Amino acid sequence: MSDDIRWLIAMKNLEKTYRLGKVSVPAIRGIDLFLEAGEYIAVMGPSGSGKSTLMNILGCLDTPTRGNYELDGLDVGTLGDGRLSAIRNTRIGFVFQTFNLLARSSALHNVELPLIYHGISAGRRRRRAKEALERVGLADRMMHRPSELSGGQRQRVAIARALVNAPSIILADEPTGNLDSRTGEEIMEVIDDLHQQGNTVILVTHEEAVAAHAGRTVRLLDGRIESDERRQPPAPR
Repeated sequence: MSDDIRWLIAMKNLEKTYRLGKVSVPAIRGIDLFLEAGEYIAVMGPSGSGKSTLMNILGCLDTPTRGNYELDGLDVGTLGDGRLSAIRNTRIGFVFQTFNLLARSSALHNVELPLIYHGISAGRRRRRAKEALERVGLADRMMHRPSELSGGQRQRVAIARALVNAPSIILADEPTGNLDSRTGEEIMEVIDDLHQQGNTVILVTHEEAVAAHAGRTVRLLDGRIESDERRQPPAPR
């Protein structure tokens, strides 16, 4: 590993331990993980392997108990809540298995939400939200509520919401977990396109077919990296 490489993500001897009463429960045990900008990586492992904990730390939703996590040169462990919130809102786009959409709001308003929190004016955020929905093929569904959309369309809204702040990193947690296989493949095509456009993509998945879209697969077991394999990514469709 060359010291000359500027890592987008650098984790060194990372540990995370949770306290349950008087009991300490280790979730991450001494992980070293380095990612360059523009990588496409899948994180796999059985339940309890540490996938969700690692995702939360990567996304600045949680902090490690020990070790170092540097995001584009910033030591995440030294940052306060306000700075972490700003990083989550501008640098990282989250895509969740359960979509996490507001049921009574239109697709457009759901996509606007991160911009509202960021203080963007109404006109600018509506324009940017429309552009994000167009990117995921939902130009004709902007005013529909989640209940009026299919599962695949709802996930596209969630992806548009992740894109609206133009993040450099997309974190996708089981992005096809609630979808049938055909719709899941359509969603993966959208994520593949985001990677082709320059985003760093990190997937957490238990599905081998989903992981096969990535050029690198990290497998966790009992809080440790069991394997870290690179392969030639699939040819563009």
